[in-house]
Amino acid sequence: MSEHRLRKPKGFSLLVFALVCAWLGILLVIPLGSLVYTVVESRHEVVEVLIGAEARRALVLSALVAVACILCNGAFGIAGALVLVRQRFWLRRLLDALIDMPLALSPVMTGLAFLLVFGRSGVLRPALEGLGLDVAFAWPSVFIATLFVTLPFTLREVALVLEEIGDGEEQAAATLGASPWQTFWRVTLPNIQGGLIVGTTLTAARALGEFGAVLVVGGSIANRTQTATTFIHAAIEERQEPAAFGMALILAAAAVLLLLAMQMANPKGKRR
Repeated sequence: MSEHRLRKPKGFSLLVFALVCAWLGILLVIPLGSLVYTVVESRHEVVEVLIGAEARRALVLSALVAVACILCNGAFGIAGALVLVRQRFWLRRLLDALIDMPLALSPVMTGLAFLLVFGRSGVLRPALEGLGLDVAFAWPSVFIATLFVTLPFTLREVALVLEEIGDGEEQAAATLGASPWQTFWRVTLPNIQGGLIVGTTLTAARALGEFGAVLVVGGSIANRTQTATTFIHAAIEERQEPAAFGMALILAAAAVLLLLAMQMANPKGKRR
């Protein structure tokens, strides 16, 4: 078939382009633009609320939880990806399915499940009371719930890279006498850097935006378990629209900055 017959008509390309732009405009540009306009219009009230102690503590808690999830899921993601891609065992498919479970489960249901474990009548409550630890409706519950919903992102991105590059370089390093740790630090880790950047970015964005699970298991207690997203919920419930819109814009700006940082760190869009 000739190149002329394979080429799409110019009018069809323009139509597809227009439809894509319209779709993105309806779902992204118009809502975000409305949010920015609303915040700018009531900027004095927004600033007054956001510099308050409650809003600052909510932002700090969200940031700390996001950093902790990046570190924990980064380490687990690399280890889990190596196990899934480089090893073969009879429970591999089950483990592969379990890793994707946080993507399929409702965050609200996840929060309820954690309450059955760490709540007042939870199965681990006696042990926690013996240790003097509070998990449910305390900051550890916010961290655990967020850690659960962000679990797959880094692992999946690193696993994609490992499958793409194969293990040829690692076997060559081992043949030359490198130890497993030397092979990991000098061969594997540099090769998965792109996937690690993408996975870390997705983990951070998901952690900052998590709502359902942390609301249920954390309770959105002001100055204690209230995150940026649950602060928005509480502000709406209390009809403090400027506070809700301002915090929402901060989270949207954080997401955009994360994506821009990912593009700058990985300009070609390649995971490797």
